Amino acid sequence: MVAQSYTVAFQGVEASPVEVQCAVTVGVPAFAIVGLPDKAVSEARERVRSALTGMGIALPSKRITVNLSPADMPKEGSHFDLPIALGLLAALDILPRDVVAGCMALGELSLDGTLVPVPGALPAAMTAAETDRTLICPHGSGPEAAWVGTCTVIAARTLVDLVRHFTGQSPIRPATPGELTRDAQPRDLRDVKGQERAKRALEIAAAGRHHLLFVGTPGSGKSMLAARLPGILPPLSPQEALETSMIHSVAGLLNEGGISRNRPFRDPHHTASMAAIIGGGRSAKPGEASLAHNGVLFLDELPEFPRTVLETLRQPVETGQVMVSRANAHLAYPCRFMLVAAANPCKCGYLSDPGRACSRAPGCGDDYMGRISGPLMDRFDLRIEVPPVAFMDLDLPPSGDSSAEVATRVAAARDIQSMRFADHPSVRTNADAEGRLLDEITRLDQESRDLLLRAADRFGLTARGYHRILRVARTIADLEGAGPIRRAHLAEALGYRLISAKDA
Repeated sequence: MVAQSYTVAFQGVEASPVEVQCAVTVGVPAFAIVGLPDKAVSEARERVRSALTGMGIALPSKRITVNLSPADMPKEGSHFDLPIALGLLAALDILPRDVVAGCMALGELSLDGTLVPVPGALPAAMTAAETDRTLICPHGSGPEAAWVGTCTVIAARTLVDLVRHFTGQSPIRPATPGELTRDAQPRDLRDVKGQERAKRALEIAAAGRHHLLFVGTPGSGKSMLAARLPGILPPLSPQEALETSMIHSVAGLLNEGGISRNRPFRDPHHTASMAAIIGGGRSAKPGEASLAHNGVLFLDELPEFPRTVLETLRQPVETGQVMVSRANAHLAYPCRFMLVAAANPCKCGYLSDPGRACSRAPGCGDDYMGRISGPLMDRFDLRIEVPPVAFMDLDLPPSGDSSAEVATRVAAARDIQSMRFADHPSVRTNADAEGRLLDEITRLDQESRDLLLRAADRFGLTARGYHRILRVARTIADLEGAGPIRRAHLAEALGYRLISAKDA
């Protein structure tokens, strides 16, 4: 007779149910696992055998067959150890078959029977809740899985503890959600001396989730400004926190089951590969673009990134989704992030500094910034020149608003957008609006329309650039209280677009 247990196979951030069928039959003694297992799954038989031996359970001299159904779906990862062990214990009549069949399990087994935490407990708990099953997992994965709330989570330290739980000898209390993690005190925007225009652009970008590019000489404060962006962004909503945490769970980045309400801030080095940024690799894991979902992806020294890596960002920036295609996997990861980048104007960095004239101007700047293609440059809503700060300004006391004051205005603007797009679940900020919805929220009077048409004609704006200016103007109006877009809002939005040779 065949005993069943259940687990999941991860396809992107989705966890698909997998039935683990265990049969112990008469025949040549063997332990076979079928159903497209990878190397880690195939090796589960040795870990399961050792764990059972440590419990004093010897496998019978019979043929043991484990089938992972559906058999045509690739199975990857060490989390299949626990469901295979439970199914085998049920097949040997050590555990009640009906009780095991009513559970969904994942976890890696040590040779002594200790359960090792594995990535993906949160999406696995979502699937267990959808199928009305109890989730069985290692103790270290319990706090993470318990965040789902609608699913009972039993988190055990060892396989022996699970046997005692199922047989009623020592029941395990359901796991409770982990603590909300709190990041260190964010850096304050008042630490940046001068650069009031760049600070204003940072506030607008945060309010509407607009993509932002800083261009300036070395030491002018570009990275310093970007590092203070998390301090002015509103916290994640519960829905956004769940979306983001599921991606981080699959990537194994949730520490001790803690879920954060702070927006992700990912800043990969410019030597990062395409798979590291977009996602992929042997197991098609999420990349930095997806790990920045609902947060910020900061690319410092933008022209130093490989051209092929930068070009792959063009589609995710527009669609909010990245497709990772491999021979055995076609996975979709969400990546609705705010792209913030910093770049020097030329290779030496001093093209725009009158005090340090670049000896190769203007060709040096054209060659260096030319590494950023026109289509990618066109996707930045705001392009800001960050000039060098005078030494006398560095001795002045902090000026301007603090991060807390700016964050209050940003939160108010985001609240306006939440109410505006309440009937459009896929649209959360002005940067997401398009088509007829964008036309409705950016109606212009005749004076403002004439200004925009003259600018579009003068600078050869693309249709994408035209619409991005409208979105930025809408955000500027929201920061002032959500009135209609006026000529001053549109003029400010045009001024933040740092017209370059690629646009002329």
